[in-house]
Amino acid sequence: MVDMILESTIKCPNCGHQKTETMPTDSCQYFYECESCHVLLKPKHGDCCVFCSYATVPCPPIQQGAGCCAPGP
Repeated sequence: MVDMILESTIKCPNCGHQKTETMPTDSCQYFYECESCHVLLKPKHGDCCVFCSYATVPCPPIQQGAGCCAPGP
């Protein structure tokens, strides 16, 4: 079993604001609103969630090597 890292720092590509968040372990997070500029982040093409696209640590399913919990947009 792989030890998962559940905290990741997400960085807004619009304004550069950073915030450390706890990632959900039972679902993917498809949207994230930047608390600074209020832009709505969505996963980049090919990524399953906003943590895989904009954060320092990928989501828990990717860390486990199981693939993401659902296909991305």
